[in-house]
Amino acid sequence: MKPIPRISTRGYYDLSNGNTLKNNSYYTYPKNDFKKLIDSQEITIMIHGLRNDNAGAIAKVVLAKKQLKKLGYIHHVIGFSYDSNTTGAHLMKCAKHAMTVGQKIAKKNGTNLGKFIEDFKKSSPKTKIRLMGHSLGSQVILSTLEYLAKKKQNVGIIESTYFFGASIIQDVPSSKKYGKILQSIIHSKIVNYYAPKDEVLSWANTEKFVKGPLGLNGATGKPVKKYRQKLVKPKNHRFASYAAVLGSFP
Repeated sequence: MKPIPRISTRGYYDLSNGNTLKNNSYYTYPKNDFKKLIDSQEITIMIHGLRNDNAGAIAKVVLAKKQLKKLGYIHHVIGFSYDSNTTGAHLMKCAKHAMTVGQKIAKKNGTNLGKFIEDFKKSSPKTKIRLMGHSLGSQVILSTLEYLAKKKQNVGIIESTYFFGASIIQDVPSSKKYGKILQSIIHSKIVNYYAPKDEVLSWANTEKFVKGPLGLNGATGKPVKKYRQKLVKPKNHRFASYAAVLGSFP
């Protein structure tokens, strides 16, 4: 099997506390595949959620790629792989700590992915970039947009963004701070696939790990113009289930 092209920050953050271990921006693998992406019409970057090691991250890209191909998408789908397999994430008693560490690492990765996007756009200015994020991947996307919003030249740098089972809070698309960022950095649209029956988000909400996740009941308040949401009924919280109910792309 051909290696899946990915941007990675694996090993940059401590899985037990989220502390930064390396100050590198990112690395790409395989290098030659990224050279081939230059001047392509568009690319989609898939960002996984919590409890994914490197193999898990690759599996999510393969899933996204298959589903998008089924929907007639002919462009490159690559992955963003980060330290989300935080210590104790699979154990009930450590769940809150593991989730807190995961959120800390996801927020920091916004700078890493943001830098890749800036670098890539310098070498390939006409390529459209779409971002897909599942669960905690939505936090990576939000922090990436926040990083990009610091520079005026990044207005409209991201073509579109897609959230699946998003763990960020429900007022993000309507809040003064984030609404403005979404509206200015994303060129065409932000689509949120939300599922009121998502068992993981429901549990995280009840336990107050995530207060009112965007992926559970959609947005509150008056979201920005580029935002839209779709109610979906995936079998469970897994990305495979969300991919299976995706009806069109982009």
